[in-house]
Amino acid sequence: MEYSIRAASVEDCKDIRRLIGELAEYEKVADEVTITQRDLERDGFSENPFFHCIIAEVPEQHKTKEGDHTKIGYATYFYNYNTWCGRAIYMGDLYVMSEFRGKGIGRALMSKVAQLGRAAGCRQLNFTVMDWNKSARDFYLRQGCVDITANTGKHFMRCEGEALEHLAQP
Repeated sequence: MEYSIRAASVEDCKDIRRLIGELAEYEKVADEVTITQRDLERDGFSENPFFHCIIAEVPEQHKTKEGDHTKIGYATYFYNYNTWCGRAIYMGDLYVMSEFRGKGIGRALMSKVAQLGRAAGCRQLNFTVMDWNKSARDFYLRQGCVDITANTGKHFMRCEGEALEHLAQP
């Protein structure tokens, strides 16, 4: 199948938001998505973006069966720093619409994130995967990734909402 991977632009935000919604539905957490197209435009395409995004796109003749979409996958990423090893890249999302899976598009998106990280001097590509998503875990393992959950003794933590507001008080 013919497809291309490219840096997303502000004009892609409507499709990125649609794909985020599809990913959230797949992960059974659609009610948790509060991000808007405007948020994406501001946070990803301003002078100092909080995230970056790449898009997988197919030609018109391969558009989706339902919805007539040509933008069929995406990956978000941002750069961070690991004080033990230095520069790192974090992949926030990797998603390909179900009808386009198994065609190498997910691997191409992930490979592009890895290439961008290596070009920036990153020594790690980090990401999380849902514990119930065995097919995704198997996919990442096939790419040479390792599940560090058990052998690091680390837990991924979050502070949000009222707890974040309280923590931010001087």
